[in-house]
Amino acid sequence: MRKDLRHVLRTPRRWEGSLRRSALARNIRGSNSIEGYDVAEDDAAAAIDGEEPFSADQQTFLEIEGYRQALGYVLAMSDADYATFDTTELRAMHYMMLSHDLSKSPGRYRKGPVYVHDERRGEVVYEGPDAADVPALMEALAAGLHTGHSSDPVVRSAMAHLNLAMIHPFRDGNGRMARALATLVLTRSDIGEPELSSIEEWLGANAEDYYSALAHTGHGSWQPRDDAHLWLTFSLRAHHMQAQTVARRVDEAAAAWSELDELAREHSLPDRAIDAMFDAVLGYRVRRAGYIKRTQVTEQTASRDLATLTSAGVLTPYGKGRGRYYAAGEPLQAIQRRQREVRRPLRDPYPWMRAKLAESSAASR
Repeated sequence: MRKDLRHVLRTPRRWEGSLRRSALARNIRGSNSIEGYDVAEDDAAAAIDGEEPFSADQQTFLEIEGYRQALGYVLAMSDADYATFDTTELRAMHYMMLSHDLSKSPGRYRKGPVYVHDERRGEVVYEGPDAADVPALMEALAAGLHTGHSSDPVVRSAMAHLNLAMIHPFRDGNGRMARALATLVLTRSDIGEPELSSIEEWLGANAEDYYSALAHTGHGSWQPRDDAHLWLTFSLRAHHMQAQTVARRVDEAAAAWSELDELAREHSLPDRAIDAMFDAVLGYRVRRAGYIKRTQVTEQTASRDLATLTSAGVLTPYGKGRGRYYAAGEPLQAIQRRQREVRRPLRDPYPWMRAKLAESSAASR
């Protein structure tokens, strides 16, 4: 599946940039939703673009922006020449993620005990190792990332994820750091297309199973020699399902862009407007400021383009003044419907997994 994706993206396509941007937005949204910071996908895209949020409150958007900064670093520093994997780098990533809230001690290890609570059950489900052991454990984790390169990168990524989550080295942000580290390990391997290889979106959409897999493996406390087989299988399943999802989106993006080309010719729309139309097909809200930034046109040209798209019924305007935005009109909604009608179902490589996790979760109650 990775080879197929590389083959498809070997030749640059006009929709590739939008596909990568939406994939990054979904990963940011997915990882933060696990921690209770829920935003619309286009708000996550706004953080990527350096724009104001559509609807997220300020605190939530600060969390999203912090994670966007850390994940941006992960992707920017994927070159093997910079593959340090040292504890200073990991602490710096944590600082990037939480520097907006100094009360959470960004970039600093915790000084006391840490507990993971299951809010639904109202009980502690995991206790991290003693704070005095954290620096040495993190050094061991970083050192381990320089070895074992003969193992599949998915396995190395999954074990880095698990170990950081179980060490729980920080007062806050441990889950997001574990997921960002997992993505970092992938980017520094020969996996290819790191933005499209992360499983953060999948984990966010399947948070209950994710928690169950961690709980089953962690057994309530720091026990590094316990069996991690179920966790690895869970991670492999997540990669497989996410890879199928990405492959399906690649096909849908190519088909949608072809329809958008035809729609632009039919209504004499400028080619530069197709990118905004594609965003609307994805379900994003389009703003004039964002349109200007991405197309590099003047305010007057942007206003004219958006008025033309509105007159053609391609986009539908909502709101007034600075709060005005545009969403998919009927022609774009029709593309969305056609995509849903022909969308192929995903094939679960481990159909027994969810029942196993449910059984494990029930047994721990």
